[in-house]
Amino acid sequence: MSQNLIELITQKFAVDLQPGQLVRSGDIIFIEPAYIMTHDNTGAVIPKFKNIGATKFANPRQVVHTLDHNIQDKSEKNRAKYLKIERFSKEMGCDFYPAGRGIGHQIMIEEGYAWPGTFVVASDSHSNMYGGIGCLGTPVVRTDAAAIWATGKTWWQIPPVAKVNLVGKLRKGVTGKDVIIALCGYFNHDEVLNHAIEFSGNGVRSLSLDQRLTIANMTTEWGALVGLFPIDEITIDWIKKRIEFIKLRRLAGVPSDADGNGEHPRLNLKHLENLLNELPNLKPDDDAYYSKELTIDLDSIEPYVSGPDTVKVMTLVSEIKKQDVKINKAYLVSCVNSRLEDIVEAASTINGKKIADGVEFYVAAASNEVQAQAEKLGYWQLLLEAGAKPLPPGCGPCIGLGTGLLKDGEVGISATNRNFKGRMGSPNAQAYLASPAVVAASAVAGKIDFDFNSTEHHINGKVKENLKPQKEKSEGEIIEGFPAKTEGEIIFCPADNMNTDGIYPGKYTYIDDFTPKDQANVVMENYDPEFKYMVKEKDILVSGYNFGTGSSREQAATALKYRGIQLVIVGSASATYKRNAINNGFLVLEVPELVDDLKAKFGTDKLTVKPGLTAVIDFTASTISLENKEYHFDQLGTAAQELIVAGGLGNWVKSKLGE
Repeated sequence: MSQNLIELITQKFAVDLQPGQLVRSGDIIFIEPAYIMTHDNTGAVIPKFKNIGATKFANPRQVVHTLDHNIQDKSEKNRAKYLKIERFSKEMGCDFYPAGRGIGHQIMIEEGYAWPGTFVVASDSHSNMYGGIGCLGTPVVRTDAAAIWATGKTWWQIPPVAKVNLVGKLRKGVTGKDVIIALCGYFNHDEVLNHAIEFSGNGVRSLSLDQRLTIANMTTEWGALVGLFPIDEITIDWIKKRIEFIKLRRLAGVPSDADGNGEHPRLNLKHLENLLNELPNLKPDDDAYYSKELTIDLDSIEPYVSGPDTVKVMTLVSEIKKQDVKINKAYLVSCVNSRLEDIVEAASTINGKKIADGVEFYVAAASNEVQAQAEKLGYWQLLLEAGAKPLPPGCGPCIGLGTGLLKDGEVGISATNRNFKGRMGSPNAQAYLASPAVVAASAVAGKIDFDFNSTEHHINGKVKENLKPQKEKSEGEIIEGFPAKTEGEIIFCPADNMNTDGIYPGKYTYIDDFTPKDQANVVMENYDPEFKYMVKEKDILVSGYNFGTGSSREQAATALKYRGIQLVIVGSASATYKRNAINNGFLVLEVPELVDDLKAKFGTDKLTVKPGLTAVIDFTASTISLENKEYHFDQLGTAAQELIVAGGLGNWVKSKLGE
C-alpha cells in the first residue's frame, strides 16, 4: 500500500497501532512526537499538567521550553511568570532557553530539534515552519502539551494531504516571502484549509533553506496544518554547514546552548549519517494519494504586498507604489523573516540610505545567534545607521506586544506572517505584509515602494482535485465501552461556516463559574434562538461545511455535549474544533454526501430543521443508514474510541498515569 511523505513520517511516530496497520489520511491515531516545544504559554500548560495528576515528565528529553513572546515586558508580574517557568523547567529536567535567546521556532531549527524526517509539535500555530527543513511540524493545543509532558503521547488526525508543485525558478528580486504571499493571495478560496501540504516540483531545488522556512511558516496563514518540503541536497548541505559552524564556535570557545562539555546531542556527524542512510525511505511512493494537486510557476511570481488586514488579497508592488500609500511604521521582525538572509536582504536594499522622516523602522533578529552573525558581517550596523530601531530577539510587535505597535489611523508594512486587523496594535490601523527587501525600500521611501522590472503579469497556477480511492471494506475493531452501533433523531442546521460564537456566544467564555447546565442552556443561542426548543437528548446534530470555524474556545464543543447531543455529523469541520471536541470526549464525523443530500431535500433557508428522521450509525462497518441510503465515513480507530470512552484527553492521561 502506498503512502505520501506525511503518512510515511507519521507512521514512524505513531504508537499503539494494530498489527500491520498502515496509517492513512483521516486516521485518528496516537503519536509520540520527537519533541514538544512550548514558549510563554508554558505557564498556562503547567496547571493543566498538574490538574491531571502528573508530577514528572514521561521523557524530559522530549520537552523544550523557550521564552520568546513577551520578553520586552520587564514588569514584576512577567518577571515572576518567567522565573516560575524556568524553575519548573529545570525541576523537570528538560531543555530550557531563556528570554533573549530567540524565537522558539528558530531555536528548534538552530539547535537541531526540528530534524528532517521526524515529527515535532509545538503549542504555537507556526510550528508549520519546521517543514522547511523536512520535519513534519504541526501545532497542538495546550491540553495536548500537558498530555505529552505526562505520557509522551497525544492523538492526531492525519489531515487530507495536498501536493503543491513549484515549477520554474524565481526571478532576481523575488523571494520566498513573495512565493507564499502569492500562494495565499492566488489560491484564496480555502483550497488547502485544514490540509497538510507537501511541496514538490523542480522549483524546490532553487529555494534556499531560509526561503523554505519562510514559505512553510506562512502555510499557517494559508490555512494548512503542515507545510512540508522534501529532504534534498539543499537540506543536507545546510545541516553539514550547521555542524561545521557549531564545531568552529566550540573551537573559538563559544559552545552551543545544548552542548554541555561534549558533542552537540543532535547536530553531529553520526546523526547526519543516520539521516543519509534513512533518506531512501523518506520519499513518497510514486502512486501516493493526494486529495489535491496545486501547481504554480515560480517564473510568473513578482514582488507582492499582502493586504491590508488579510493575506487573501495581494497586490503587485509595481502597482501599489503608484497609489502612493504612505506608511508610519515598518517591521523586520518575527519567526518568518528575521534570519540572516533576510537581514542581509534588507540592509542591501537600504544600501547607505536613511529611513524616511516620520517612519519608524523596527528590527529584531530571530535569535541572538542571528544577530551576532549580522553584527559580525556588518549588516546589523547598516540597518541601525540608516535609522532602524533595534528590538531584542523575540516576537514583540508581530503579536501586539512591546514597543512599536500600530496606533489609530497608522499604516504599517511588515515582514511578519500575520496582518489581521488589530494583530499588531490598533484595529483602526492598516497592516500590509511584504518581503524584507520591500519593507526596507518602503521604510526609506516613506511609502510602499520597491524597484522591480515588472512585465505583463499573470500568475500561472492551477488546481486539480483527485477522487479519493475507495478503501477496502473491513470491520473495525470496537473496544470495550464503545458502542458498536448507535441511533438518534436528526436535528439539521444547514449553515456552512458555523462559527464558534454561533455555537457558544463569546460573552459567556470567561464566566468562570458557568456550569455544564449553564453551557447547555445557551448553546446555539447566537445561531438560532429556537434551537434549544427543538433539540432533545440523544439527538444527532447535522450541519454544513467548515463547522466550528473561528475562535478556539472549547465550550463550543462541550456545550453541545452537555445539551445531550450524541455526536455531530458535518460536511467538514475546523481542525481546531475537532481537536477540542475529541479532547472533551465528543465525536465529530465528516460525511459530506449525507450533508449534501439533506441540503438538497430540505434546503438552506431555515436555520434549524427537525425532519423526524432517525440515523443509525454502525461503527463496526463505518456506515450511517438514513432513509434507506447508506453513507460511509472513515473508520474510527481504537485511538479515537479510547478518547471518547475515557471522556476526553485529560481523563485518558489520568488513566495512563494510574496504570
